[in-house]
Amino acid sequence: METMETVTAEELVDDIQKGVFQQQLEKLIPKFWSFGWSVVLALIVFFVGSKIIKGIIKLFHKAMDRHDFDTGVETFLESVIRWFCYIILITIILGLFGVTTASISAAVAGLGVTIGLALQGALSNFAGGVLILLMHPFRVGDYIIEHATGQEGTVDKINIIYTTLKMVDGRLVQIPNGTLSATSLTNCTAQKYRVFNETVGISYDSDIKKAKEILKYIAENCPHRVNDTPVQVFVSELADSAVMIGLRFPIDIEYFWQEKWNTLEEIKTRFDKSGIEICFNQLDVHIKEK
Repeated sequence: METMETVTAEELVDDIQKGVFQQQLEKLIPKFWSFGWSVVLALIVFFVGSKIIKGIIKLFHKAMDRHDFDTGVETFLESVIRWFCYIILITIILGLFGVTTASISAAVAGLGVTIGLALQGALSNFAGGVLILLMHPFRVGDYIIEHATGQEGTVDKINIIYTTLKMVDGRLVQIPNGTLSATSLTNCTAQKYRVFNETVGISYDSDIKKAKEILKYIAENCPHRVNDTPVQVFVSELADSAVMIGLRFPIDIEYFWQEKWNTLEEIKTRFDKSGIEICFNQLDVHIKEK
């Protein structure tokens, strides 16, 4: 009889534990269902919200195109609008999980100092982007040289944090807007033309007048020379081993590099045919006999 009473007590304990577990499970099942529906709803909201944001961006581009805004301003504002819309979307999704706007605001306020320190560089770059758009030291499509790191290329995009340069060899380089706004840079395409400015060293035995005539002829027959500016040919320096002759004339910016390369090749070819020696560094060794 004692054995039967012991078994009955154990079964009673098991029944009590099972009953407690079942009660807890029954309480958790609605929460799991609620969380699952919240996840599904959040995915639907994110999908629909992303489509809406894309539609807003398209409408923004159409409005900018109608008013013929600068491309750099357009890409920068697009980045700002995109970030702002996604922040709103994330706030809505958090609300589906019971996170109230007041809670989000309190959390942001509490972490304000930390976030400010962490994003100090990003805020500086954002401010730099605003300065670039206001001051217009360059625009999308300009060829610039950034003096801090020596990077140079064509401006491809001006985004909220970075400006993208397309290098001559096709590489894309991202430079922080803060760096571009705080350092000196050269805008090579700000004008409609760029001046060909090179010097050629000829030997002292060569005919200076003939060399100048050849240089002037080459410049005047350049297909994309800007005609309203005269060609300048001059002796720039009497160096130790050469007479330095300078040549300056403006070229249409679109064809500058090709015309520069063609002009340099033409100078070498015509000087060789005319017997004009282009000097290069030489070392004369004299052996003194004892």
